[in-house]
Amino acid sequence: MNIDTIRNKIEEIWENRSLLELESSRKFIHDTIRLLDQGLIRVAEKKLQGEWIVNEWIKKAILLYFPITENRVIEAGDLKFYDKIPTKSNYDQLGVRAVPTAIARYGSFIEKGAILMPSYVNIGAYVGSGSMVDTWATVGSCAQIGNNVHLAGGVGIGGVLEPPQASPNIIEDNCFIGSRCIIVEGTIIEEEAVLGANVVITGSTHILDVSGSQTVKYQGRVPARSVVIPGSYNKQYPAGEYQVPCALIIGKRKESTDKKVSLNSALREFGIGH
Repeated sequence: MNIDTIRNKIEEIWENRSLLELESSRKFIHDTIRLLDQGLIRVAEKKLQGEWIVNEWIKKAILLYFPITENRVIEAGDLKFYDKIPTKSNYDQLGVRAVPTAIARYGSFIEKGAILMPSYVNIGAYVGSGSMVDTWATVGSCAQIGNNVHLAGGVGIGGVLEPPQASPNIIEDNCFIGSRCIIVEGTIIEEEAVLGANVVITGSTHILDVSGSQTVKYQGRVPARSVVIPGSYNKQYPAGEYQVPCALIIGKRKESTDKKVSLNSALREFGIGH
């Protein structure tokens, strides 16, 4: 089916919810989620000039999917769940290694060669080839995880489903996200960045590059190959001066270094635990 036709129909249903009563409308929504599940469409795409574009109509389709789907019992061995969205089970056909208790919802895409430790991937998310979602890490709705990314234990990549025009959280290729990091509110972590343990980045977090003679401030984006650790800065309030959490860029990974090796060498060089 033509993607433009589906997109136009989703937009029409979004503006007129009475169309949800029609079986033909529901088919367009189900077709969208199926294409999303197969990786044939993505919530966000990186264009040639490096800019990420959000496909709002796909997020609208996800939001429309919930009211037309009924809760049902989902069984996994002795465990029973009650939800609207089924979970993936054909990992052998997908070429994905999924350790027991790894859960990926239908409507997410896990590319061949990815590894899911006991973890959770929500609808609309994309996990690229060679990436590992480590133990108790979560990939929220519509989050985009590139190729050869390591999300270490307990990492939380937040979901951004509403409003439809809001950018999802994006982790580009070859990044290392250290244990217990939290990335939320449409943050972009650019290629080959390394985040040490416990870095928290929200839409308002100050990302301060302190590797040069003067501090350079970023917000909502970590530049490519940055090595980042948690930090704080002083801020004056009516009640006094207090420390506010921030993220500190303390250096850059070398482009010439092998990506797998540089993940560990960058941590050692800058004294970051993972």
